[in-house]
Amino acid sequence: MNESGRRGPNTGGNRGDGHNSRGARGESHRNAQGRERNRGPQRGFSANAPSQRTRRADPARLVAFEVLRAVASEDAYANLVLPARIRHHHLDKRDAGFATELSYGALRGQGTYDAVLAKCVDRPLSKLDPAILDALRLGAHQLLAMRVPAHAALDQTVGLARAVIGAGPSSLINAVLRRVSARSLPEWLDYLLEDESDETRIASVRHAHPEWIVRALRQSLVAHGRPANEITELLDADNAAPVVNLVALPGIGNLDEAFENGATAGELVADSALSSGGDLGRMSSIREGTTRVQDVGSQLVARAVVGVELGSAPGTGEKWLDLCAGPGGKAALLAALARQEGATLLANEPAEHRAKLVRQALGAVPGDTWTVRVGDGRDVGKEQPGTFDRVLADVPCSGLGALRRRPESRWRRTPKDLADLGPLQRELLNSAIDAAKPGGVVAYVTCSPHPAETTAVVDDVLRKRTDVEQIDAGAALDAVSLTGSLGAGHELTAQLWPHVHSTDAMFLALLRKKP
Repeated sequence: MNESGRRGPNTGGNRGDGHNSRGARGESHRNAQGRERNRGPQRGFSANAPSQRTRRADPARLVAFEVLRAVASEDAYANLVLPARIRHHHLDKRDAGFATELSYGALRGQGTYDAVLAKCVDRPLSKLDPAILDALRLGAHQLLAMRVPAHAALDQTVGLARAVIGAGPSSLINAVLRRVSARSLPEWLDYLLEDESDETRIASVRHAHPEWIVRALRQSLVAHGRPANEITELLDADNAAPVVNLVALPGIGNLDEAFENGATAGELVADSALSSGGDLGRMSSIREGTTRVQDVGSQLVARAVVGVELGSAPGTGEKWLDLCAGPGGKAALLAALARQEGATLLANEPAEHRAKLVRQALGAVPGDTWTVRVGDGRDVGKEQPGTFDRVLADVPCSGLGALRRRPESRWRRTPKDLADLGPLQRELLNSAIDAAKPGGVVAYVTCSPHPAETTAVVDDVLRKRTDVEQIDAGAALDAVSLTGSLGAGHELTAQLWPHVHSTDAMFLALLRKKP
């Protein structure tokens, strides 16, 4: 163990060292020279003398703090900010792992930690400076869910605050975190919920999900043929640090370098691997784009649309369309498969900056296989009707199926997002069908299990059209999986689950344009 007290993640909490604190008042105790006055035996900074207190920011904790600040103040995504901050501060593999667990853990558990902190601060959390609140969340995660000794969690978090926020706020942070350390996480949960009888509220606090998402996921389980009592397993899976999934672009890349770096072969789909993480950017195959980070659920749905037989006589030179291609992960896999099949791919993306990401993702595939179009996907069906043999419509959605990989999303999304996205999803699916040839196949995909974004959209479109029929999506997934039996199918659609398949909660519906 180093001076910052790191041991790695643990599901259990750590108790405090029993020192008293002066409470969470945050009032000034400075003398005329600006120095803190001695407050007697209950002084709350730490057990150390002033000359022994940490006054610098530990680099790994600083990275985590910067990630939380970017997420809160810039609406950034943690998975994009974190690697850049790790490289900026030159963290080694061990410190990078600590920063990752601290960042993602504090973001995932934010709702639970805020409920704890609300009992330890004498004002509404909304009245705290956002930077102070982020520091408190980082300290709470170390105290309650990591194998960091209480004295190290306190000392290092206060040192971070002194370095980047100021000496005054560090006093408040020290006092509040001492109160947090007085109970373990199970003890805090029992205390917070001792008079609570509402099951949704209990699940929300215990599993750090907003109440509306708990209800939505329970409804989603039932809608896709699974028992509602699996909700606890699903919420737990959302909170587990996901294994990094890799894919080698078929016919272009291989996984040799990944295996040399400790990865293991994927069990669900060909050309995939499971990585323990670390700085994957150090791998040349990752930098070159021949091996990519991609959830196995995304790999499966992309392969499924390619594997389905067309409803017309086979021909040569098939044309494929990725209607909503940004940022390009599925497009790269589709392009590599298209190259093997003698097909070509049009990747459509409405935003230029995301289209640039698509081009970068496709860069490892020879350029005569693919083209990028910048434009509204709703216009493709009008401009190029009856053109494509295979169409992937991975539409914008709430992302409720990827909460384990995007921990900040659960606190950003609202029920209104579902209502706002519904019309767009229907328009894109109709455009995809219009763009398909007679006999062509359309895959409607979301990274959300919510029925408002999945079955309701497909049912609405099918009710209003007579030129399309549904194909068994569960069978299509089974056909491209290594197991041959995923058990994801339900009433011709298919739904993958984190707690069942160790994938994101990807939804797939397959439609065939009638010849």
